[in-house]
Amino acid sequence: MAFIKGIELSRRFYYEIIEQVISSNFPKLQYTSALIGPGSEVLGFDTEMSTDHDWGPRLFLFLQKNDMNLVNDIYQVLQKNIPVQFYGYTVDLKQTVITSLEQFIKRSLAIDIHKDIQLIDWLTFPSQVLAEIVGGEVFCDDTGQLTKLRKQLNYYPYDIWLFQMASIWNRIGQEEHLVLRSGYMGDELGSSIIGSRIVRDIMNLCFLMERQYAPYPKWFGTAFKGLKCADELLPMLTNAQSARTWREREDALCKVYEFIASKHNQLGITENMTNQVTFFYDRPFKVIQGGMFADVIARKITDSAIRKLSQKRLIGAIDQVTDNTDFRSINQWCTDEHSTERNIVRLLYNKILE
Repeated sequence: MAFIKGIELSRRFYYEIIEQVISSNFPKLQYTSALIGPGSEVLGFDTEMSTDHDWGPRLFLFLQKNDMNLVNDIYQVLQKNIPVQFYGYTVDLKQTVITSLEQFIKRSLAIDIHKDIQLIDWLTFPSQVLAEIVGGEVFCDDTGQLTKLRKQLNYYPYDIWLFQMASIWNRIGQEEHLVLRSGYMGDELGSSIIGSRIVRDIMNLCFLMERQYAPYPKWFGTAFKGLKCADELLPMLTNAQSARTWREREDALCKVYEFIASKHNQLGITENMTNQVTFFYDRPFKVIQGGMFADVIARKITDSAIRKLSQKRLIGAIDQVTDNTDFRSINQWCTDEHSTERNIVRLLYNKILE
């Protein structure tokens, strides 16, 4: 059996099966059908190996609030009419989720889609989740609601974009000399670990510079290869990652720093910055002075709250605050009984702003 990519399989499943069943049994129903949310196929990274679990023809059916009473009826009709197999793949009806767009977004981002998204909210959205919402494919959108939302969430607002880039430059500035100082003290393992952190920060910075949502670790490097800068930058990062001594690591990172500084200047968002490494005070360590890039970017932020936040703590969005998977899923803890205003991540940013 030839492998069929998940988006293509689900597209066929909708147009050949689901659409016909819905139109025949619920001819007046207005709904949205899409393959979005979790799953490697949503980002287009699925392979034949992906088919061993939680995979197959599937989609979301988003009903309007007034039609949610039809959920069980629709499931029953689908159960009677969908095939056991589709293009050789087992059909599991549990993989097709019938819900409302309001509930889906509430669980994913802890926001009310009928209210304006505040800038501070964007700092609580994991980039993986945003990629899952704007990725995949919409098969049918009778109300246009999902199409509108995907357009709204297509990428970070300008000041949030600046805040995150400034925050990553700040992280680089905090650690660029440490990778060398630890190596100088004979701690090659420690130097390598810090070097790897810087490599990851620079990769994240590249996603931001090219206005692409960075996926979670499994697809981080794969998605990075698709960036415009990857052909030139990837070998440099690989050299920095695989360096055996701190001096080799320094040489490799210096090339990376100068490349990324030039890429910053190409954005045209600040005055041109030097793209040449310099010595860290009187020490024999070459750095790019990441803190200087952070400062000039942060000064371009115009929103008063985000500007104040940048002046107090350049901690970035949730993806820069932590890489803990469970913590980054914190929005899913919010229920109707626990309003979004009580979200722990929002409290963190609001506390800093006090």
